[in-house]
Amino acid sequence: MIREINKTDYLQLEKIWESAVSNTHHFLKKEDFLYYKEQLPVYFDHVKLLGFEDADSLIGFLGVADGNLEMLFIHHDYRGKGIGKKLAGYAINHLKVTKVDVNEQNEQAVGFYKHIGFRILDRSEVDGQGKEYPILHMGL
Repeated sequence: MIREINKTDYLQLEKIWESAVSNTHHFLKKEDFLYYKEQLPVYFDHVKLLGFEDADSLIGFLGVADGNLEMLFIHHDYRGKGIGKKLAGYAINHLKVTKVDVNEQNEQAVGFYKHIGFRILDRSEVDGQGKEYPILHMGL
């Protein structure tokens, strides 16, 4: 079930993020991983958050701002079960998402977004924080 996120869910979102990122973002330096983790509550406050719940437990979430899918993370134990596709589809159909920025080095995510209809429009050498992680700007 897809539902809105409350501040009381933030701790669980952080756990989901950590599980997902530690298993997919092998290119991240340890200090950058810790930096982004520390910034999560700030990021959460700047997006519309929705979560995917199974058996009363959050196992995935997304964040949207201005038609951009800012974050989509699925707990590692639940990857490959279609949850990301359901959340992304909801964002596209109900939240008017047409864009997503993806770490170029996260080949699984790039492939996922291509699979659901996004294409690469542009590329940046650094991420939004100026760190040296190239970003692919994708759109529908």
